[in-house]
Amino acid sequence: MDPKLLELLVCPVTKGPLRFDKERQELISQSARLAYPVRDGMPILLENEARPLEDSELEG
Repeated sequence: MDPKLLELLVCPVTKGPLRFDKERQELISQSARLAYPVRDGMPILLENEARPLEDSELEG
């Protein structure tokens, strides 16, 4: 994921920052507790496409 693009993207739910998880190809929103998929290099920033994060996946 292009770092410059990542700087511009925000969570559509909370408008907070996103963190890219390269291993899972997801954009993580800590504040919304959601992981948005990245498919073929394109972030899918739709709440209904996101998966809820488990407590163990949230950074402390």
